[in-house]
Amino acid sequence: MKKLYLFGICLYAAVSFGQERKLPVDTTVTTQHAVTINGTRINYTATTGTQPVWDELGKPIAALHYTYYTKNDVKDRAARPLLISFNGGPGSGSVWMHLAYTGPRILKIDDEGYPVQPYGAKENPYSVLDVTDIVYVNPANTGYSRTIPETGKEVDREKFFGINADTKYLAEWLNTFVTRNNRWRSPKYIVGESYGGTRVMGLSLALQNQQWMYLNGVIMVSPADYKVFRDNDPVSSALNLPYFTAAAWHHKALPAALQSKDLLEILPEAEAFTINELLPAIAKGGFIPDAERTAIAKKMAYYSGLNEKDILDHNLDVPTQFFWKNLLKDEGGYTIGRLDSRYLGFDKQLFGSRPDYAPELTSWLHSFTPAINYYLQEELGFKTDIKYNMFGPVHPWNNDDDNVRENLRQAMAQNPYLNVLVQSGYYDGACTYFAAKYTMSQVDPSGRMKDRFEFKGYRSGHMMYLRKEDLKTANDDIRAFILRTQANGKSAKY
Repeated sequence: MKKLYLFGICLYAAVSFGQERKLPVDTTVTTQHAVTINGTRINYTATTGTQPVWDELGKPIAALHYTYYTKNDVKDRAARPLLISFNGGPGSGSVWMHLAYTGPRILKIDDEGYPVQPYGAKENPYSVLDVTDIVYVNPANTGYSRTIPETGKEVDREKFFGINADTKYLAEWLNTFVTRNNRWRSPKYIVGESYGGTRVMGLSLALQNQQWMYLNGVIMVSPADYKVFRDNDPVSSALNLPYFTAAAWHHKALPAALQSKDLLEILPEAEAFTINELLPAIAKGGFIPDAERTAIAKKMAYYSGLNEKDILDHNLDVPTQFFWKNLLKDEGGYTIGRLDSRYLGFDKQLFGSRPDYAPELTSWLHSFTPAINYYLQEELGFKTDIKYNMFGPVHPWNNDDDNVRENLRQAMAQNPYLNVLVQSGYYDGACTYFAAKYTMSQVDPSGRMKDRFEFKGYRSGHMMYLRKEDLKTANDDIRAFILRTQANGKSAKY
């Protein structure tokens, strides 16, 4: 028996020998909602659906799923900002910031970010929807987004899965989105978390020079700078030390002289030691004198909570995996989380150089996966049998020709309106807060634009917004940044 189902602009045929699953290439579902933000009740429209990625001949080669929130009863939409939100990975859906940070609904978790049942969503009293409309975008093969066809040799992976391909097609897609939704006159902001930091640095110039779309702000949340991660040099190693200090302080693993002080009192000490002593020492390699090596190891132990001998055995170059595995080995035998070192785990055996699993990520997937599936299908009405990819098949990812730091610098130099906000959690061991500070210094080595950079740190990890206190503070910081960086009639000139 044959049944026909009409959904969006795609026709689905279910026959006795199986059923084909496809995503509509171009469709929308619109619903009405309300949320109370900072004590004010706000009515808003949620539009969720798909929009094509076109090739040079105007043929759809992918369908990107997005969710777009607009505040109702706005008299002058052109004056209202638009915030364009990406997560990272690469390969991660937009679920994380969508359903836990800036959006009008957040998942049900406890005040520190741990899962609670029954799963679901609740109002976000700190959302930035009061000051900006927001669109959450899922790049190809993340969330519900898919290439066309979804798999096979016909998919031109070079058009999607790499630093430069990613920014090129997403910039083009955003041009279409902004045009369809009449947002060309609006102040525009892009926010990216983790690899999304790399993405928005690249997009800042791609939007400007390829689409002639100028931004007011770039927001990087726990940004991943692959110039740091992939070089595997003394800089990338040394930059971990202040994070070691922060995580050890949280677990009360530092010497009493440091542990008795507040975190923000001791981090400047660790940062100064890192730049002025540790980095040059690691750079010397085997040429470092024995006395200096020992002195540096002693200071590293002081600022990290690790054993001095272990540091010497690693030639001062201590991997983060070793730190996660061994910081608390003799204090309960716990491992600590990579993305958020407040989280604890335990392994099959105490001995080893890396943890068996990431306790923070398993905790987050525990709560986010059911929540996003419930929310999109039941609250927003986007019905599909397509699986929501928390992490999608985007690898191998082409990291060649990574010029995103220079992209952001050029965009800022060419556009006096463009400002940058960086947000990091002190306990993030994957994209550390001090690496983010270092990236800021390297984007603008002259220091001439440093008044257009702003850094905010939080006492949590990679997704600092999971902690209730930081959810409020971090949203307030974005809200203040958006309000501060609108032109308000000021000309774009130096």
